[in-house]
Amino acid sequence: MPTTQLIRILTLGGISFLTVLIFIPIFDRFLHKHKLGKQIRTSESAPVFAQFHQKKEGTPTMGGVIIWGTVLFLALLFFILNHFFDGFFKYLNFVDRAQTYLPLAALFFAAIIGLIDDLLGILKIGPKGGGLKISHKLIIYTIISAIGAWWFYFKLEWTTLYVPFIGNVQIDGWYFPFFMFVIIASAFSANETDGLDGLLGGVSLFAFGSLTVVAFALHRYDLAAFSSVLIGSLLAFLWFNIYPARFFMGDTGSMSLGITLGVMAMLTNTAFLLPFFAFILVLETISVIIQLISKKFFKKKVFLSTPIHHHFEARGWPESQVTMRFWIISAVFCALGLIIFFLARYL
Repeated sequence: MPTTQLIRILTLGGISFLTVLIFIPIFDRFLHKHKLGKQIRTSESAPVFAQFHQKKEGTPTMGGVIIWGTVLFLALLFFILNHFFDGFFKYLNFVDRAQTYLPLAALFFAAIIGLIDDLLGILKIGPKGGGLKISHKLIIYTIISAIGAWWFYFKLEWTTLYVPFIGNVQIDGWYFPFFMFVIIASAFSANETDGLDGLLGGVSLFAFGSLTVVAFALHRYDLAAFSSVLIGSLLAFLWFNIYPARFFMGDTGSMSLGITLGVMAMLTNTAFLLPFFAFILVLETISVIIQLISKKFFKKKVFLSTPIHHHFEARGWPESQVTMRFWIISAVFCALGLIIFFLARYL
């Protein structure tokens, strides 16, 4: 059974990868034809960012559509075919009420909101022509997280958190705000990390790869299959998103990936391992928080620019070097997270 499921999971990832490779040239032509390009922030509001990224002005954005679009397309396709044909399509269907309804819904709704934000930015609508304000995004994250928390707490009756080497800890009503915090933090962090070509896509690959292993170990095979499909589409997307990027992920990609990452961590009850699986996301957010606090209370900067990947750019690191080194750090911490998971589970 586990071997059969492993083959199924890998097959779905491969199908997703090939699907993106087939359709991405069409999508690429569409983005360039309609000039759906990204607007770069002005030098007054972000001087370091503008200095290094002004040349990217006009590069097509909303590339994240190909990621979540492929996942939803394959989920719907195999779900429908499963109702008409037995055997192979039942084998490929990964839509399951207990395991994948919530991450699929979170992926979709977050992606649509991010898509709207991207379109506002392209049309130069919003603060300084940059789409939604951060405060507006936080409100949206809060609403989505509250819906998810309600589902987990009242519908699924989840009230415990798994703490490695300790076990399940009963937190009752505190589960609701904890769930919201995880989702909001993961969404915000993903958005902050998406600032260099291939950065978020690469670290997300490691994070979702780790959660796929966790889901498989917990025998949640449909959830692992869902994550594998997401990984397949991400991997093909990265082929075109690494430096110099053919197009950007956009908020429709970062928002959907961040929220889905948080939902998967809660579904596998590995929220306390998420800082390992998403270490770079945590690092990026902490750098922003430290910078804001230092500027407000001490009137000086700790970093040359934030999020922290821009700090290293300002220190002279080439963009591709920052990305690759962050990928390496992400891989190391994901491996540490998996080691802790298996040690805590089997010792």
